[in-house]
Amino acid sequence: MTQHPRHGANSLSARDIANVLHPYTNLVAHRSEGPLMIVRGEGVRVFDEAGRGYIDGMAGLWCASLGFDNERLVEAATRQMRRLPFYHGFTGRGHEPMVELAEMLIARAPVPMSKVFFANSGSEANDSAVKMIWYVNNALGRPNKKKIISRLKGYHGVTVASASLTGLPNNHRLFDLPIPGILHAGTPHHYHEARPGEDEDAFSTRLAEELEAMILAEGPDTVAAFFAEPVMGAGGVIVPPRGYFPKIQAVLRRHDVLMVADEVICGFGRTGRYWGCQALDIQPDILTCAKALSSSFLPISAVMVNERVYQALAAGSESIGTWGHGFTYSGHPVSAAVGVETLKIYDEMGLEEHATRVGARLQSGLRALCGDHPLVGEVRGIGMVAAVELAEDRADRRGFDPARRVAARLVKACEAEGLILRALPNDTVAFSPPIIMSEAEVDAMLDIFGRALGTLTDEIAREARPAA
Repeated sequence: MTQHPRHGANSLSARDIANVLHPYTNLVAHRSEGPLMIVRGEGVRVFDEAGRGYIDGMAGLWCASLGFDNERLVEAATRQMRRLPFYHGFTGRGHEPMVELAEMLIARAPVPMSKVFFANSGSEANDSAVKMIWYVNNALGRPNKKKIISRLKGYHGVTVASASLTGLPNNHRLFDLPIPGILHAGTPHHYHEARPGEDEDAFSTRLAEELEAMILAEGPDTVAAFFAEPVMGAGGVIVPPRGYFPKIQAVLRRHDVLMVADEVICGFGRTGRYWGCQALDIQPDILTCAKALSSSFLPISAVMVNERVYQALAAGSESIGTWGHGFTYSGHPVSAAVGVETLKIYDEMGLEEHATRVGARLQSGLRALCGDHPLVGEVRGIGMVAAVELAEDRADRRGFDPARRVAARLVKACEAEGLILRALPNDTVAFSPPIIMSEAEVDAMLDIFGRALGTLTDEIAREARPAA
């Protein structure tokens, strides 16, 4: 593979290595490998410091739904910067962009919602939801009803509470996480987790029964909420079987456990519906969203709560004099103005129809390309999010030795061909392109992926040959 360009001691790459602490990076390896330094974007493509273009098949981090240039969003930010560049929402203050964006979210919510709280990232939104849940149960006189259940392989962020919800080992190791009171239920991945002969319906029934057994073992009077992504993102693009969420929610209702839908990745068309909740039949009490809320042009996230949750928050604030939570930049006027314009663009482009049509091209194209490939164990996805899981043995669904880093090598081969993707656990390669991607651009992306998969196939074949 070619090294990333470095143009002397003062290049962007060299300055990056000298000064930047990168998230989700092997910091020692970074010193020698260096960054892929992106300097501009156009449509679904980004360009590095050498001027080379890449189709960004991950929309940055599942988030740049409108691509990497949009004059309407730039103009919305500029107008708001000139009018009111900052104000806060503390102690009852407000401003027009925050109000308008809240109104638009409530109008578009998948189920009736009452109020919107704004934060700056998905992690902050989920962390805020945890605090709301604890606050609500204290306000309702249920001080023991505080435990929260999420799922193994779920991803909910990296703050202390949201990282504890996350069910991935590397988000816990060396961080002294998870915190007490966070439990993890099973992963709804039929391909790996189903028992022999267990169809999807029976699998979903078993997971619901296991969840209920967990709640009963802990004590229903101690379990407050269940967090779930409609489609698991960073854990491997895991689409649950149809019927899974209705079975899960029947258990939650029996034991008065709140349903929290983490729509940070799935919201705003990613699954082919406006919300992942609509695609997977979820009726949340609390919904968190971020990323595509502003097409990631500026940081912003939101927590929507239903009337029942709001009334408990209000009662608690009345009893002590305040709801003592918030961020300096909650509902930042410039970010909120960009969010308002983003939602208007989604309405005008026919978001669901476009995502469904182009997503069908992505899903069918991946299956045609990889469905019977000897290195591919499973192709999965819905709408504009998909994954290819590699396997050393297709028949018994056995993956490669993790030390071989097969998915990471495939991603590197894609990068060499001009495509950015992401390697996830279990040698899975994820796709989450900008929602604006055209069918022709999907075809171009899959053509590159096919060539890279061919390169990897040749490498694996050479490695399997006995030494001379």
